[in-house]
Amino acid sequence: MNAPIIDPLQGDFPEVIEEYLEHGVMKCIAFNRRGTLLAAGCSDGSCVIWDFETRGIAKELRDRHCAAAITSVCWSKYGHRILVSAADKSLTLWDVVSGEKVTRIVLQQTPLQARLHPGSSIPSVCLACPLSSAPMIVDLSTGSTTALPVTVPDMGNGVAPPSRNKNPDTTPFTLTAACFNKNGDLVYVGNSKGEILIIDHKNVKVLAMIPISGGAVIKNIVFSRNGQYLLTNSNDRIIRIYENLLPLKDGLKALDDLNETIEEEDTVEKMKAVGSKCLVLFREFQDLITKMHWKAPCFSGDGEWVIAASASKGEHKIYIWDRVGHLVKILEGPKEAVFDLAWHPVHPIIVSVSLTGLVYIWAKDYTENWSAFAPDFKELEENEEYVEREDEFDLVPETEKVKESDVNEDDEVDIVTVEKDPFSDSDMSQEELCFLPAIPCPDVPEQQDKCVGSSSKLIDSNHSGSPLSEENGQNGQATNNASSPLEEDTGGTRLKRKRKPSEKGLELQAEKVRKPLKPLKSSGRLSKTKNKSVVDPDYGNGVYADDGSDDY
Repeated sequence: MNAPIIDPLQGDFPEVIEEYLEHGVMKCIAFNRRGTLLAAGCSDGSCVIWDFETRGIAKELRDRHCAAAITSVCWSKYGHRILVSAADKSLTLWDVVSGEKVTRIVLQQTPLQARLHPGSSIPSVCLACPLSSAPMIVDLSTGSTTALPVTVPDMGNGVAPPSRNKNPDTTPFTLTAACFNKNGDLVYVGNSKGEILIIDHKNVKVLAMIPISGGAVIKNIVFSRNGQYLLTNSNDRIIRIYENLLPLKDGLKALDDLNETIEEEDTVEKMKAVGSKCLVLFREFQDLITKMHWKAPCFSGDGEWVIAASASKGEHKIYIWDRVGHLVKILEGPKEAVFDLAWHPVHPIIVSVSLTGLVYIWAKDYTENWSAFAPDFKELEENEEYVEREDEFDLVPETEKVKESDVNEDDEVDIVTVEKDPFSDSDMSQEELCFLPAIPCPDVPEQQDKCVGSSSKLIDSNHSGSPLSEENGQNGQATNNASSPLEEDTGGTRLKRKRKPSEKGLELQAEKVRKPLKPLKSSGRLSKTKNKSVVDPDYGNGVYADDGSDDY
C-alpha cells in the first residue's frame, strides 16, 4: 500500500487481529533482525521457523534427545544460528540453514531465558537465566559456565559475593533477570532487592548499581533495539523506562573511566554514584485502577512504543503506551492468557502467544485517504452535476509536452558502489540470513492409498465395458490379427509396450487402408461400430478411436 494514501493522523500501532498461526502448542516466539522469519518454541521440544511474509513453515528444528517444553528462543545477529532453551535444563544451538544441531549443553537448573551474544555474527557465548540461581555466562564451545554476581559486595572491588541463603549448598530462592547491552560488552542484571547491576561479564565484576524506588523484585529487563533505553518490570506492578547515558560501542571503557574519576571510600556508594551517570529514570507505566501485574513487556522496533500484556489468566489484553507515558490503545483478544509477546522489528505488527498455543498476529486497520491520489481530488458526500470546460478535452500540441530534461546524459552512472543499508548498523549486513527456501511437504500415505485405490477402480471400470465395447474389441482383434503378422508370434495377445512393425507389416497395413470397406448387411448399429475401427500404423496391434460424437 502506498504510504501517501494512508491517513497521517492515525497512530502507527496495531489495532485488530489479522491472522493466527497454528502448529502444535507454541510457548515462546522471537523475530529475526529484519522480521522476515519468526521462530516459535513448542511444548513438544521442537522449534518451528515461520516465513512471516508467506505465513508458512520454512523449517522445523527437532532434537530427538529433547521432548520437554521450550522456554525461550533467540536469534543470532545475522540469523544463521538459533539458541533454544528447554525445560529439561538444556541449551541447544542450531544452524538455521542446514537444520543441524551445532551443540547441546545441559545445565544444573532449568534456564527460563537464554540470549546469544549480540556483538558477533557466529556467537559462542550466551547469557542464561536459570530458574532459581544466579544468571550465568555459558561458553557454547566448551560448555563451561560462569555465574554472575547478583548483589553488590560490601567489601572488595566487585568480586562475586557468597550465596544469599543460610545453607550454602542450596541455590538462591528468587529468579533474576538479565540481558546484554547492544554491543554485548556489559550485562545488566535486575535482582530481588530492586537493584540494577551493570557487570563486566568477562572479568565477573560489578561496575555500577542503580537502585529502584520501592525495592521490588525485578522480573524482566529489556533493552530497546537501538540500545538507548532500558525497560524493567517489577513486582510493584510498575514498568520503568531508563535512558542509557553510556555510549553504545565503548560502554565498558566509558564505565571504567567513570570509576576512576569518582572517588568514594564506600564501595556501595561509589557504585551508586557511577550508576547515576549510566541510567536515568525516564518514564513509569502502570494501571492506577486495576493495579495489574505485567507480562512480557518490550519496545517497538523504533523504540517509540512500549507494550505489555496483562498477567491475568482469563484475558488476552495488550496495553500500548507511547514513550511519553500516555496509554494510547488496549488490544483485547480471546479469553486466553498471554504467554509471550513480540513487536515486529520493522512494521507496526504485534505477535502474541496464547495459553492454547496459538500465535495471534495483530496488525493495523488502515483507513485509506483517497484524496491523496491527486491534489485537486475532493471527496463528495453526494453526487453533484459536473459541467465540463470547453477546452477540457482538447489535444495538447506535442511541442508543449516536450520539456528539457535536467539530467545530464553525458554523466557516468555508478553501478558498482553499494550504498550502505540505512536499516543496518553494520557493514556486514550482506551476510544476513533473511529467508529460507521452501520445503515441499510429502503427501500423507493414507491419501496415496486412496489415490491408488481410486485409480485401480478407474482402470477396472475402463476394462469392464458394455457388451457393445466387447463386441468392438472382438471385431478389432480379428481385423488386427489379419493385418499384422507381429501378433501371430505372441499368440494373439496384445502387448502393452510399443513395437516397431516390419516393412512387410507396413505394406500390408497400407494395402488394407487403400481397399474400400465393403458394406455390411447387418444392422446399422453394428455397421457403425465396425466402421469405427482404425488401424494405427505406429502400433503392431490395433488402436480403436472412440469418437464421442455418435450417439448409440
